[in-house]
Amino acid sequence: MSATEQTAPRRDYEWVEGWGMTVGSQARVLRPTTVDQVAQSFELAREAGVSLALRGSGCSYGDASTNADGWVLDLTRMNRILSFDAETGVADLEGGATIGQLWKRSLPHGWWPKVVSGTMFPTIAGAASMNIHGKNNYRVGTIGDCIRSIDVLAPNGELRTASRDANADLFHAAIGGFGMLGAITRVELETKRVHSGEVEVTGVSCHDLAEMMGRIDARTADCDYLVGWVDCFAGEDDLGRGLIHEARYLEPGEDPDAERTLRVAHQELPDRIMGLFPKSQVWRILRLLNHDAGMRLLNTVKQATGRLEGMRGPYRQSHAAFNFLLDFVPDWKWAYGRHDRHGLIQFQSFVPKEHALEVFQTILRRCQAAGFVSYLGVLKRHRPDPFWLTHSVDGWSLALDFKITPENREALLAHCAMLTKLVIEAGGKHYFAKDLSLRPGDAERFLPADRLDAFAVLKRELDPDNLLQTDLARRVFGDRLL
Repeated sequence: MSATEQTAPRRDYEWVEGWGMTVGSQARVLRPTTVDQVAQSFELAREAGVSLALRGSGCSYGDASTNADGWVLDLTRMNRILSFDAETGVADLEGGATIGQLWKRSLPHGWWPKVVSGTMFPTIAGAASMNIHGKNNYRVGTIGDCIRSIDVLAPNGELRTASRDANADLFHAAIGGFGMLGAITRVELETKRVHSGEVEVTGVSCHDLAEMMGRIDARTADCDYLVGWVDCFAGEDDLGRGLIHEARYLEPGEDPDAERTLRVAHQELPDRIMGLFPKSQVWRILRLLNHDAGMRLLNTVKQATGRLEGMRGPYRQSHAAFNFLLDFVPDWKWAYGRHDRHGLIQFQSFVPKEHALEVFQTILRRCQAAGFVSYLGVLKRHRPDPFWLTHSVDGWSLALDFKITPENREALLAHCAMLTKLVIEAGGKHYFAKDLSLRPGDAERFLPADRLDAFAVLKRELDPDNLLQTDLARRVFGDRLL
């Protein structure tokens, strides 16, 4: 075996799908473990005349990391934590390290990631490429806002370090650039000093969407996290009713048992309900309820228990339990089906504050009228950020989960296209990590033309052979970028 063969990345041919399970294809998957092997992967694809899609943990709902026309470059084996400074909270990680790895390293020292998604499994490079946000976006911004620097290996062979001061264009384009400019092989970011392994949580039941948005706006100065659950089945009299969860970090001395709660063991999510029923099997029960009548019932029950939670007053919850709700029930998405293109899609729209209430109310009404009621609705407050292709606005987002089947697929995507038109006309945006319904030309209507032009120029410079492609990039941008 030659030296080249010994160091070449492993190649496999396998099924690669989006997290929502409704799109996927067979693809050759390359799994490098070093920067040199990433460069070799680029050369292998170039010699084979195929495109490459960058992929982390595959947590994007749609086709952001699938590639029906080429190969996939999986970076999850480049997952070392290179360093963590317990004095400053600055972490230096390889791109394939996950959010879970980060907090497990930082929390025992009294630091928590400033921005996390609803699951701990995304890679840091994937999170940066999609510029993820959390339940505290209105306060701390996106993950890009806490990143100090990144290393980007471009298909042209250049390895560039980018920050706000050096290669600033690349920094602001690659973060949120959905993997089109190069592989993010290293990320340096800041974490948040915390004095307990718990946050104080308060549940507030709201009669309708207007009340919920008013309450959240009134609490942004006092709460470190704010998120609203929305019952999308509720009728006109209580349209958009739901439950807000407010949370704040504990001050020094508030937690008399901080040494224990800061341990990783205190954060681990339980694997059984009430210590008896294994949560790994809960998805099977949820599957029995995964239809309109069943989900209407569950939403009604949640609204009722939310009122009781509001009467309960503040309580404490671990950081992991509060932030990683999507991890609480393992494989819950399987309740939507796992065969013949069954699954779920998420329609997450971002609308400026001046129009958000009216637009979201209209969306809820139109979904009910069309028979496409979201089984889960999540409301968040947002602020703008400086990244070129950002989804963020000074306003709000509403995330809606829809069940998709081969029978309803065409009609559901047409319905989402109608909602997209409504959102864009109100000055809104969409989020590539969640999308499966944008059509050609939609993104050009909500992204600044000068930023798209500059991004295209940078793409041609770093990727002159147009090696990096994904199903999302071809579907949404086509010849505009590729």
